[in-house]
Amino acid sequence: MSSLYREQAHNVRRTFFFMGLFLIVVIAISWLISVIFASPAILYIAVILSVGLNVVAYWKSDTIVIRITRAKPVTRDTHFDYWNSVENLCISIGVPMPKLYVIDDPAPNAFATGRDPKHAAVAVTSGLLHVMEKQELEGVLAHEIAHIQNRDTLIMTVIVVLFGMVTILLDLALHASLFSSDEEGGNMLILLPIYIVAPIILMIIRFAVSRKREFLADATAGVYTRYPEGLASALRKIERASRPVQGARTATAHLFIADPFASHARGRTIPPTEKRLGFMRLFDTHPPIPERVQALVGNTGNNG
Repeated sequence: MSSLYREQAHNVRRTFFFMGLFLIVVIAISWLISVIFASPAILYIAVILSVGLNVVAYWKSDTIVIRITRAKPVTRDTHFDYWNSVENLCISIGVPMPKLYVIDDPAPNAFATGRDPKHAAVAVTSGLLHVMEKQELEGVLAHEIAHIQNRDTLIMTVIVVLFGMVTILLDLALHASLFSSDEEGGNMLILLPIYIVAPIILMIIRFAVSRKREFLADATAGVYTRYPEGLASALRKIERASRPVQGARTATAHLFIADPFASHARGRTIPPTEKRLGFMRLFDTHPPIPERVQALVGNTGNNG
């Protein structure tokens, strides 16, 4: 348990590190734009907006994510089994109950968001509620509650907002350089490499953080439910899903329990033995499901 507390504290520190890192990137890009237009005021405005966005990302990132995914709030009366499963888990673990949402989508998936356990939300797709047995659903919900308790949701939802801000600024900088004069256009030589490389680096960092947190959340969920086979079975069902999650976006894909855009979600199941290039795996939002199942239940996870 003490190791979990250390992980939580580490995630909080890492969140502020990423907020600082993104702030530096935003300032650097804003400086380039101000140079292109020869207007220092652009830099000052961008810095003010960046600081404000950091505040918004910390306090309101959960609300933003819920709106992006078009999740709808539920009650005990509308979704009795879903509500009771979360409530029972929270009581047994001794944590506050998060707000509950459902995404109207037949693809089975789920995610959690929020800056801390007192300001958290869990969302599941209607497809997940339809295909999961009770113990499988409890495994998925325990996984999402584990993300909240481990403070994974804090860092992952903050990154969603800040990554979006950097992308917008890069687009603005590129368009500014395209419409600048020939003399000012020389800045394009500086801007273009940044425009290409910066999103890739930020994306790799974002996905690496997500992959690591999934294994910890799986293990924590197994401790919470005392039945890791339930989550393992749920992951196998998600892997066999025949369609992607329509409500997911590239910016929010790493929040879900399984990659909503994975090739298995488009009807092609990847054999566990298929090897991918190490470089390409840097762009995976999640570890392969067979690896997660094996970590949960050992070699028996290959059955079923």
